Amino acid sequence: MRWTSWTAEGARGSAWILAAGAAAAFATCAQTQQPVAPAPATRFVVVIDAAHGGDDTGGHLSAGPYEKAATLALAVRLRSLLAARGFQVVMTRESDATVNPEQRATIASRANAQACISLHAAETGSGVHLFASNLTPAAVTRFMPWKTAQAGWLTRSLALTGVLNSALQHANVPVTLGRTALPGIDSMTCPAVALELAPERDANKKLTSEPDNADYQARVAGMLATALVEWRGEQGNLGARQP
Repeated sequence: MRWTSWTAEGARGSAWILAAGAAAAFATCAQTQQPVAPAPATRFVVVIDAAHGGDDTGGHLSAGPYEKAATLALAVRLRSLLAARGFQVVMTRESDATVNPEQRATIASRANAQACISLHAAETGSGVHLFASNLTPAAVTRFMPWKTAQAGWLTRSLALTGVLNSALQHANVPVTLGRTALPGIDSMTCPAVALELAPERDANKKLTSEPDNADYQARVAGMLATALVEWRGEQGNLGARQP
């Protein structure tokens, strides 16, 4: 999937403003507001959201497969690495299932997650594109409006994006940063970032790996796992719901 407003920016720490399984059995959240509840400090939960799935195929990658297959494969690789490092991992889907944005947001928010990574893939561009919501930061209240709940966690979402960006750039992976409207993420009450994996290219812009390439995915998943270990260390004893 291509995002409509993304721009290249600096490395982590710069003052840039960053601006979509569970099976169909997950009931869509019918309420218009979302309660905020404390989470146990001993749990460090990461939600991995493999974009698309089921009837929603996503983009058609140059190598042939649909985006939904590439995102699920990357999600499974990342889950294994995080589980081995002691994270509690929640997946929004574990199969080729249709999961709508409201269901994804409900899963992430109910998990009391300290991080959510929504995985996408692209057939154009290069490296990794990182996106945060383009909502305006807001104070957290007991009941956050459903479609703008992410506003209360945006500061931490930007910090999480900075940690991911730093790890990827340290590994010499080209990174593009941006902010945009993000269906699903905009309703999440946790630090959340959308990551789009684009093809890998050499210094001459020649394509070397497609987003569904197993080795390429394994390397990127390893970098993300390293970044999330750092993120966990930075959070210390912060509660999962504290923005």
